Amino acid sequence: MKFTATQISEILNGEINGNSNVEVSKLSKIEEGEKGSLTFLSNPKYQSYIYTTKASIVVVNKDFVPDSKVTTTLIKVDNAYEAFSKLLEFYTQVKLDKSGIETPNFIHRSAKLGDSIYLGAFSYISENVVIGCNVKIYPNVFIGDNVVIGDHTTLFAGVKIYSESQIGKNCTFHSGVVVGCDGFGFVPNEKGVYNKIPHIGNVIIEDNVDIGSATTIDRATLGSTIIRKGVKLDNQIQIAHNVEVGENTVIAAQTGVAGSAKIGKNCLIGGQVGIAGHLTIGNNVRIQAQSGIGRNLKDDEIVQGSPALGYSDYNKSYVHFKNLSKIVERINELEKLIDTKVLK
Repeated sequence: MKFTATQISEILNGEINGNSNVEVSKLSKIEEGEKGSLTFLSNPKYQSYIYTTKASIVVVNKDFVPDSKVTTTLIKVDNAYEAFSKLLEFYTQVKLDKSGIETPNFIHRSAKLGDSIYLGAFSYISENVVIGCNVKIYPNVFIGDNVVIGDHTTLFAGVKIYSESQIGKNCTFHSGVVVGCDGFGFVPNEKGVYNKIPHIGNVIIEDNVDIGSATTIDRATLGSTIIRKGVKLDNQIQIAHNVEVGENTVIAAQTGVAGSAKIGKNCLIGGQVGIAGHLTIGNNVRIQAQSGIGRNLKDDEIVQGSPALGYSDYNKSYVHFKNLSKIVERINELEKLIDTKVLK
């Protein structure tokens, strides 16, 4: 799809300097721009590229004044970075604007589908499923019995939603996400053989949740595993049974949250963090990458390490960690000196 400078300026409420009829069909970095592409300049560090870029249109700040001749068409806006972000969002919406029902697929006769949905080929919609309006379901998606999916939600290729799960509005699940599988629950019998604990609960995911590829969210043993509204989960995260993640919490890749842990609102959790089961993490908590959490955390705590320490305590201790061998040598020398004096 092609857009003219005039159309783009209308979207951004910008001012055109150059050819208003020039067309673009793709986006690019300013240093890699080529004919037919659109880019932006907001960081002065990259200003030199505006004189050499081959991009057809560059979005710039209104106060930008070139030092020499610029051959590309400029669109001047209040904030070039925010404007380009808006274009990226618009471009994504256009690119992913699919509709209709592809074949082959399976839709159970009891399922209820909303208006203007997209259903990709080889998808499977089970019994009593309810799907809202403007939902996009890409190929090879499985949706189990009694699942409810809210309006404007997107499930990319290969997503699996197990039975009884409830998904809110405006959610995005990337490829390979699995919601509602059994939790990791086994009990040894008198012979030491592990017997599986049935998981008969479900998963509830509220509105405006984004979930990255290959992330798994287990169903509750009883009750619900709950992901509150506005949560953002990165790729390859494990959320165990009966966990609750509070509103607007963000969790980076490869983090694991064990069963029945409760995480508060507005938390920031780095990559490869491990959170033990049955813990309570307060609101506004910051957990640095690769930390191991084995205790409850109060509101506003910032921690790092494994087991995690207070962030400032960790940094102070790290000064000693890296000098530990030298410190041990000094202690050994002092002990020898003391022993020598005692013997005399």
